[in-house]
Amino acid sequence: MTFPRTSPPAAPLPRPEPGTALYVHLPFCATKCHYCDFFSVPAEGQDLEGMVESILKEAAQRAPRAPKTLFLGGGTPSLLPANLLQRLLDGLQELTGWRESVEEASAECNPESLDSDKAKALLDLGIPRLSVGVQALDDEVLELFGRVHKGQDGLRALEAARDAGVAQLSADMIYAWPGQTLKRWEDDLGAVLELTTQHLSAYNLTYEEDTRFKRWLDQGRLSKAPEDLELALFEVARELCGAAGLAPYEVSNYSLSGHECKHNINYWQNGTYLGLGPGAVSKVGPVRAGNPRGIASYLKWIDTCGHATQWRDEPDESTRLAEGWWLGLRLAEGLDPAAVRTAAHWQGDPAQDPALPVARELVDLGLLETSGQEAHERFRLTPKGRPVADAIAVQFLRQLGGNQDPKPTPEGPLE
Repeated sequence: MTFPRTSPPAAPLPRPEPGTALYVHLPFCATKCHYCDFFSVPAEGQDLEGMVESILKEAAQRAPRAPKTLFLGGGTPSLLPANLLQRLLDGLQELTGWRESVEEASAECNPESLDSDKAKALLDLGIPRLSVGVQALDDEVLELFGRVHKGQDGLRALEAARDAGVAQLSADMIYAWPGQTLKRWEDDLGAVLELTTQHLSAYNLTYEEDTRFKRWLDQGRLSKAPEDLELALFEVARELCGAAGLAPYEVSNYSLSGHECKHNINYWQNGTYLGLGPGAVSKVGPVRAGNPRGIASYLKWIDTCGHATQWRDEPDESTRLAEGWWLGLRLAEGLDPAAVRTAAHWQGDPAQDPALPVARELVDLGLLETSGQEAHERFRLTPKGRPVADAIAVQFLRQLGGNQDPKPTPEGPLE
């Protein structure tokens, strides 16, 4: 048996300015999904109340006043009983005043723990936006994923949320899973879009390190979908969402106008955010920091020190620029290089911006396009570039940031 250190090895970031986005990582799930590399643990036998109290103790030391957005992620926040959700959200209100300040408040939910009573409880507590992890409607595929719900449970959860009065409803779906066909994807998306008309996230299945899916892939037990099928599935999502009135505002995200996820847009714009909870990541100015991906260390350090900062990192200017381009190009509106330089705290001569030659080369390849005059130029993905956004990100990260691969910025999915 190993025991956590008596104190965290890194100093905490300063409390960010009022108006900073606030993320709370609740790491408990019914079971660990086979494709997921975010920090989570089975909820059975865990001290849920103790975790809530520790997160509030951390918030007292680190949370921003008057946050502009609040996002409960994980993990599965909807697994918490209503009384603990109330304790958490009321406690955060006392510490930050979030109910008066936020432009958006969201919670991730899974079908097995979302019914009309839980949806109504979240609404009453000030969380009007729910993101439901439907993922698929095929029972065998859900079992392959390691999910505990059935396909019809996903549709029932969406119905329950809608019937409870949730007017900001999002569904998460995964495509390019082994054996998927265009017809099945069309049928599943159509069924989900009938029940969630504000927002949908459609993710290409990825095989992340340290997941069962990656091990099974390496062992030959799973096979990746062919690239031409991945592209066709991507286009089907755009077509069906468009027909339902949902426009693509990010590579994997579609919404009615005004229903875009503001919290995640802040991530894609490389903004400042503060993360609470085990495994949560924060970014304040050019510095990032993270809490341990472990329950024992997190609880011990919060109890003894009031924070649990396991690591701090300040990437060099070129890497920060590369990350800004990687994130910003995912947005349909694209990016302004000047805004990227500001968010990256880049101090050099704009004419010497090392990202611009990479971007212009991608324009020549037909993967990016530009608009506006040079002083106010914007870059965005072309239709040819959208399906290969991750490969384009790699170009910036490798040429500017030292051969890195793109990884999610917060501890929690960018829906």
